[in-house]
Amino acid sequence: MADECITNLFGLTREAFQSFCAEADGKPYRAHQMMKWAYHQRCLDFDAMTDLSRSFRGWLKEHASFELPQVLHTLRSKDGTIKWVVRAAGGSAVETVLIPERGRNTLCVSSQVGCMLDCTFCSTGKQGFNGNLSAAEIIGQVWLANSELASRGESVSNIVFMGMGEPLMNFDPVVSACSILMDDLAFGISKRRVTVSTAGVVPAIYELGKVTDVSLAISLHAPNDELRNQLVPLNRKYPIAELLDACRDYVEGLGDRRHLTMEYTLMKDVNDSLDHARALAALLRDVRCKVNLIPFNPFPASGFERPDDVAVRRFQTYMMNAGYATMLRTTRGDDISAACGQLVGQVEDRTRRQERYLARVRAEEVA
Repeated sequence: MADECITNLFGLTREAFQSFCAEADGKPYRAHQMMKWAYHQRCLDFDAMTDLSRSFRGWLKEHASFELPQVLHTLRSKDGTIKWVVRAAGGSAVETVLIPERGRNTLCVSSQVGCMLDCTFCSTGKQGFNGNLSAAEIIGQVWLANSELASRGESVSNIVFMGMGEPLMNFDPVVSACSILMDDLAFGISKRRVTVSTAGVVPAIYELGKVTDVSLAISLHAPNDELRNQLVPLNRKYPIAELLDACRDYVEGLGDRRHLTMEYTLMKDVNDSLDHARALAALLRDVRCKVNLIPFNPFPASGFERPDDVAVRRFQTYMMNAGYATMLRTTRGDDISAACGQLVGQVEDRTRRQERYLARVRAEEVA
């Protein structure tokens, strides 16, 4: 971990970078030079940044760094998915997953150490919570993936904030990271290809719409409050009607051609029936959205099962016939526990939730 007096430049937006350079030597344009070196040339060595003055480079070496995350483990799936376990500040670890596909490379990044929420079907939530990641720690995950892809002349094309944590409960660092990801002086990723996923932190959705126009995905998972209260406890604070009002407000700010994504994890005999599909179609009838169906990915003591393929296809077919663009997410990386809902990291839990979860796992093993 870097000295607290050292600024990790990976966490600075263009505006913050300019302010940093202006305070250092009165020349804010230095930010443009340094960002091009770091993000376009992939050069992190101040001495190699030859268009900077020698005195400024010397000052940078004392006050700044481009600090990358420490990789603890690298796991590679038989389907090409790669999962990294990286050290976070404070000693815990988080996971980030690269999903390579023909024509694109999607990176699933984490935004928190563990998760403050406790969605019943998500393994991450069972690990408890330790803290938020900084913008630099989020951007470091992207840099790590690009280092892997550089050898084949590729880079990350899509970012999804669907790793560990609830992104909108780490609002400012996530927004800063999105700004860096979309900045042409940095990664230059299209706003359509940067997606923030939320379980439904309603006030933060309104705030997000004021500061950015990234794509938004809603972890819905149920067509009514009674069921969603069980699956996503946050719904008790922000019920579906309030959530959908916020969704309508956000999508209106995106322009006529863009849609929200409604994520719906299908669990056997829980939310996968045709009645559930009918209710979902009716619920979303006036929300400009597409639907992403995710067959449940098992983890120990979850209490849920994956529906069979017939049930999954039946649900998808109904939604498509009802007029919704409905994608079925292919399970990737499940052999390395990198599939949706399976990320766990190594969390020094402050909530005792992990302790209770592990006790339940042990009890099931004994039984």
